Amino acid sequence: MKKYLSLLATVAIASVLTPVHAQPGMGGPPAAPRFYGKIKKVFGEHTAFSANAEFEMKDRSGDPTAMPGKLAFLDGKSRFEMDLSQATSSRMPPEAAAQMKAMGMDKMIAISRPDKKVTYLVYPGLNAYLEMPLKDADEAQNDADLKMETTELGKEKLHGHDCVKNKVVVTGKDGKKQEATVWNASDQKKFPVKIETTEQGNKVVMTFKEVKLAKPDAAQFEPPAGATKHDNFGSLMQEIMAKMGAAGGFPPPGR
Repeated sequence: MKKYLSLLATVAIASVLTPVHAQPGMGGPPAAPRFYGKIKKVFGEHTAFSANAEFEMKDRSGDPTAMPGKLAFLDGKSRFEMDLSQATSSRMPPEAAAQMKAMGMDKMIAISRPDKKVTYLVYPGLNAYLEMPLKDADEAQNDADLKMETTELGKEKLHGHDCVKNKVVVTGKDGKKQEATVWNASDQKKFPVKIETTEQGNKVVMTFKEVKLAKPDAAQFEPPAGATKHDNFGSLMQEIMAKMGAAGGFPPPGR
């Protein structure tokens, strides 16, 4: 049981790299990426795109945790594909990658559907997914509820792009603000190739490369046909633990 709890902690650490406001607790599902509300406003006119993305979070102690992945975005819907075993963090135990792979949880796809008020967490290695309700007040705010103020801070070159560095402040209908430093690429219609912000006292840096300003396939934003649906994380974990028990448990460290 201790090994299962250790793995859950590892998955939680990896998944909070993405821009979210709620950190999962032990026994709960990983938090899903959030690209609606105030964060969506920062992308401006770009309502359809795909990119390779990397998220880095530094907590109050300065300890960095990083996660690469692939992002697709379409009219408020988002899909973020990640390999949790590629997360880098001093808090992740050395055997975590092997354990996640053995459980079929190393690959995860987070699909956010504010239009349906649900989030899907898809595990291709398990042919299963979680369907969870969106309970973030920020998702209820549309563009008309949000006011964005932009102040130019200077010009910089980033990853081969000439960028305008801006301070952005997005204010919601409730008066709550979110501040960010944004690098808008002049040669990509001002796409924000880098965003720095703060979430719950943690510094979060999002970097986007190989950006494609084309409409992604709408089918990507649906759970896979034929996959087993779970309504809660406990149900999913029970299925995994049963499979692991039948297979003889976790592999030894280093294998």
